[in-house]
Amino acid sequence: MAFLADALSRVKPSATIAVTQKARELKNAGRDVIGLGAGEPDFDTPDNIKNAAIDAIRRGETKYPPVSGIAPLREAIAKKFKRENNLDYRPEQTIVGTGGKQILFNAFMATLNPGDEVIIPRPYWVSYPEMVAICGGTSVFADTSIDNGFKLTAEVLEKAITPKTKWLLMNSPSNPSGAAYTEAELRALADVLLKHPHVWTLTDDMYEHLTYGDFVFKTIAEVEPSLYERTLTMNGVSKAYAMTGWRIGYAAGPVPLIKAMDMIQGQQTSGACTIAQWASVEALNGPQDFIARNKAIFQGRRDLVVSMLNQARGISCPSPEGAFYVYPSCAELIGRKTKAGKVIDSDEAFCSELLDAEGVAVVFGSAFGLGPNFRISYATSEALLEEACTRIQRFTASLT
Repeated sequence: MAFLADALSRVKPSATIAVTQKARELKNAGRDVIGLGAGEPDFDTPDNIKNAAIDAIRRGETKYPPVSGIAPLREAIAKKFKRENNLDYRPEQTIVGTGGKQILFNAFMATLNPGDEVIIPRPYWVSYPEMVAICGGTSVFADTSIDNGFKLTAEVLEKAITPKTKWLLMNSPSNPSGAAYTEAELRALADVLLKHPHVWTLTDDMYEHLTYGDFVFKTIAEVEPSLYERTLTMNGVSKAYAMTGWRIGYAAGPVPLIKAMDMIQGQQTSGACTIAQWASVEALNGPQDFIARNKAIFQGRRDLVVSMLNQARGISCPSPEGAFYVYPSCAELIGRKTKAGKVIDSDEAFCSELLDAEGVAVVFGSAFGLGPNFRISYATSEALLEEACTRIQRFTASLT
């Protein structure tokens, strides 16, 4: 009898964490490495949010919290959904978790039985299929392409749905592609879902506030109110508020689902860190003006990276609507050789040789289910991004 669980054989380690760790190790060994793998804003958490956490400590808010979250935060979440998404949720329809990952995991654990299917548009965030696998479900990948902006279409969704489908998992703006769905695009998907009442939708809206230009963010339950009773709308404070390390995610949905997730969390971690919850109350209720300032900075970085990558030989990089990632294609470079004679036979090989030759750490697209591409996080300074893109241009020019 094997000691480790069989479920582990279905799970792969996170490629994004692996790339970040490798870049860290090379830096510690003295290499000049620019790490563009981490999906983390380089801005500091705003002072008013940090001060709210300090005040909570001084008030003695250091005891066990309710499993689903402290009342002021659940109230703030309900107000946020009404204010920003025109969605009416009562506080008891909300739940707070230790990051968005726990929200997703709990939702799958509460609903998936062996054989249940989850439709996941490809490319996808690396953790989605692994969570589904751990919880006993089956991932069904719905392909997108660079030609349609890496967005799921109604036709592809219709073909992916079976009697076993339990969830459609939507991520807009997307990690890794930065693609974000317009209201019309969500309307088309909603029309398909209305024909299949057994399919629920889980929306990962973590990058909601990071959209650029004239793009207007919408979430699917807002676009089609008839889907409200079978939608779990998930969000968090990590990206927009530069609070990745505070580990607070949240969601809202039908009460029976929220209660089931609460039961799982009660036996798993109990409530999220009390201090981080009080900081999140201030994040959601406090001043929001810094979000627009940060967005402008991110948009400038996006434009710089897209422009420079499209000047690199063999690279094609679309300009995404949101998040802080680009997902360029390196298809034209497959089959070429490095100066040392190594063949670039995959996007993974491209990223490995780029790191070895130029010290630029990016994540290969096959880790996100769709290649030959690679993901760059532009959540770092323009100076570092310009240097990294210069190195990429030099590397691609050196291939024969």
